[in-house]
Amino acid sequence: MRLRSSRPHPPPEEPPADWDAAADVGAKPGATEPGTYTGMDKDPYAGTDADGYAGIDTDPDPDPDAYQDRYQDAYPNADTGRIAPYRGAAADAPILTRHVALKEAFGRFWPLTKGDRRWFVIVFLLAILAAFAETVAILLFAQLTDNALQKGSVSAFWSPAGKWLAIAVVGGIVGYLGNSLAAWTAERFVMRLRARVFDHLQTLPPHFFQRNRRGDLVERLTGDVDAIEQLVVSGVVEASAAVFGVLFYAAAALWLRWDLALVTFILAPLFFAATRAFTGRLKAVSRRARKADGAITSVVEEGLVNVVLTQAYNRERDQHQRLQREARTSLRASVSSARLNQFYEELVELLETLCVLTIIGMGAWEISEGRMTLGQLLAFAAFIGYLYPPIRSLGQLGLTAVAATAGAERLLEILDARPSVTDPAASDSVTVPAGGRAVGEVEAQGVTFRYPGSKHEAVHDLSFTAVPGELLVITGPSGAGKSTLAALMLRFYDPDTGTIRLDGEPLDHLPLTHIRGNVTLLPQEVLVLHDTIEENIACGREHATHDDVVRAAKAADAHEFITATPDGYDTIIAPGTSALSGGQLQRVAIARAMLRDAPVLILDEPTTGLDALAAQRILAPLRRLAEGRTTLVITHHLDLAADADRILVLDDGRLVESGTHTELLQRSGLYTTLFEAQPQARNGAVQPPSRTRPSGSRWG
Repeated sequence: MRLRSSRPHPPPEEPPADWDAAADVGAKPGATEPGTYTGMDKDPYAGTDADGYAGIDTDPDPDPDAYQDRYQDAYPNADTGRIAPYRGAAADAPILTRHVALKEAFGRFWPLTKGDRRWFVIVFLLAILAAFAETVAILLFAQLTDNALQKGSVSAFWSPAGKWLAIAVVGGIVGYLGNSLAAWTAERFVMRLRARVFDHLQTLPPHFFQRNRRGDLVERLTGDVDAIEQLVVSGVVEASAAVFGVLFYAAAALWLRWDLALVTFILAPLFFAATRAFTGRLKAVSRRARKADGAITSVVEEGLVNVVLTQAYNRERDQHQRLQREARTSLRASVSSARLNQFYEELVELLETLCVLTIIGMGAWEISEGRMTLGQLLAFAAFIGYLYPPIRSLGQLGLTAVAATAGAERLLEILDARPSVTDPAASDSVTVPAGGRAVGEVEAQGVTFRYPGSKHEAVHDLSFTAVPGELLVITGPSGAGKSTLAALMLRFYDPDTGTIRLDGEPLDHLPLTHIRGNVTLLPQEVLVLHDTIEENIACGREHATHDDVVRAAKAADAHEFITATPDGYDTIIAPGTSALSGGQLQRVAIARAMLRDAPVLILDEPTTGLDALAAQRILAPLRRLAEGRTTLVITHHLDLAADADRILVLDDGRLVESGTHTELLQRSGLYTTLFEAQPQARNGAVQPPSRTRPSGSRWG
């Protein structure tokens, strides 16, 4: 009849105690070559190094004073008690680990129970009924013992036995309803919290994910979320059930024999003393275990992503050793945690035995003096037996709550990371119609930008304009700032100085959904969802029909090879799929962009990784995609720039040349150097699209 834990979770654990989480989840500033963003490849959409460990700080003893200074800068409002996604550390640095008090952790996540608190009240009422039913059952047992068993009277058996059975049925129903409702409420909380963290992660800039290991972020969304549930929901339910149980059983024991009850109550503080003695050690062990769990997830994730590299370079043994190293750390921490918990359990069991023996000894003396019946002694012993488990449970919950602050620390580190950009304030925002289509005129005026944490300017005093129907090629050496421009156009970041405008309006005055709904990015790495080909194309536009997808695929020259697959548009593809070639995946991405039909198009190295024949095959779809749009092509392959309307040449973030292909070759400047360094151009180039205003879909 007792209300138990609402979710069967393992004991929650904690993150590393040291402040510099870069040792586990990212790169430390200062580890990259000049001209690049710290912890980032030259392309802001590129991933980490192949082994995932470049630039990792392994200093185990950071300066505590330095930590304090850095923490105060990162968490200026750490004493508030609410979930405030934008109030803490900026997303320009690896996640900082800080200690969070139990009160703050509970206060920050308790607001997420709003909407379910009425169910909490019902669970509490059911807990009261369950405790009351247990109390009545014990009193009936005492009556049964004195009137039926001790006297050997069968007639005195039926009445208390029937009442006991009825109470047992009621208690069983109450327990079932209480535990089911508690589990449902707990799962709703987990779903809500996981969605909150995931939604916030999606607002953070690209470099946040390059500075923090993806496996560790996944672990925070799974194990750490469960730990918070143990603190906020299951902990509250179990604590309430334990408190009500203690009150009922203690009151019943006092009613039977107040003097004996007071003697047993004197021993109760021993349980809390034992809990307090174990809290500190368990917290330290839990931190190590949580750190190891995140590291294991990261190693596995990195190994799976880079499996081709692992096999090609015979790194299987190295990967095995990495996993074993983290697994041994997890083993030691888990075993230590299990030993501490088991030692605590055995110690409390010993204390309970001592209390029960004391009661039996005193009860035997009371019976010998005629002041107590056998039934009363058994009932009293039962009440005490039921009293100590809730007391022990409260002590165990204290340990669980302390350890659960680990998950709170790690999740708050994410929630306190600020996005680089947000929607403009109402006073600055430009009103645009919902789903309104921009014309596509793009203008950059004196744009200067450096990535957070970097001393080098990725773009310096850059100005240009582009109009619908114009093909603008942006080229230059690696690290010149070409892809940074794409990030600024999509407003992943705001310029430090200068302005980028869309149809004459500054981007920071426009809603993010409007900007990104009117600017389509075709990134260097083809983005593939683990879903059907149709869904991979349809995600380009909300509520797209099958006919829309087919028209887009035909315009991208993808329909023929899609229908040739065994399941056609229902063929499942995934990142790293072998079902389609690189060129075919690129055409799927082009179909997605065509379906999106945005007036501004950014192509980031559209032919990278493709052989000459595959590159040729995507030129015609690219021409159709560029028709009537403002098209910016970021490329190293200058044969694609030959027929561009204008070419911008960047070097070290500065615009050093601008003109047509012929004009730039005549100047014999950087563009000429880059062009002559290219291998023989592929046959065929992107033809200049017609200079027409966009007028809807281009394929039918």
